Amino acid sequence: MPRSKRAKVVHLSKVTKKGKELTLKTFANIQESVSQYPYLFVFAVDNMRNTYLKDVRVQLSDSRLFFGKTKVMAAALGHTAVTEPAPNTHLLTPHLAGTIGLLFTPRSPSDIQEYFSAFHPLDYARAGTLATRSFTLPAGTVYSTGGNMPIEEDVPMAHSMEPNLRKLGVPTRLVKGKVELDQEYVICREGEILGSGQTTLLKAFGVATAEFRVELRAYWEKETGKVVVLGEGDAGGGMDIDVEQEEDGEDDFP
Repeated sequence: MPRSKRAKVVHLSKVTKKGKELTLKTFANIQESVSQYPYLFVFAVDNMRNTYLKDVRVQLSDSRLFFGKTKVMAAALGHTAVTEPAPNTHLLTPHLAGTIGLLFTPRSPSDIQEYFSAFHPLDYARAGTLATRSFTLPAGTVYSTGGNMPIEEDVPMAHSMEPNLRKLGVPTRLVKGKVELDQEYVICREGEILGSGQTTLLKAFGVATAEFRVELRAYWEKETGKVVVLGEGDAGGGMDIDVEQEEDGEDDFP
């Protein structure tokens, strides 16, 4: 009887360690960038979307962006003055928590702050996030934007959508080919946690409430070794970190 392919044995000696190789490559690329760029920013992201992060890469094509495991980034910048690749880069490590990235750039801090203060595109909310606004469908004929636009500028919701709306809990009915509501229907209230049905409805009516926003937490200046901590939403000045010598230590990575 032929041997089943499902029972194929894979010897561990033949398994490649691509994950480890990628980690080492990222580590090396970060340390290489430290020596190549005059400024290094630590940034946090609200409502992460890969599409908008790609836009940042394109628009800041003269810069280099890393977004991944914070442990690798922290190790590359050093945990102490002994293990850092350049003076004071280890002072950025405490800021590497959460959805964090690194931006190496030749642009001045004021240019980077100005860029991100203006870059906050909207996208559709995801389940599990907080509603940033309330949204209610008015009674009567249901329109494509659910009342977000004046009726004269809007169009009625396609009748083919009516079964989907009912499946999502909206008490609609078809009247002479039009989708109708006998009374207003609240889809969400500001501050509540959104469920998958609510986010589907918001998207169906074109209501984008999730704002992709980059918060600059701190930056390092290569020429002086100075690290400046930026307050949340701070597009201006910041607070300099006093440089102190720390005890010798070793990184756990690589």
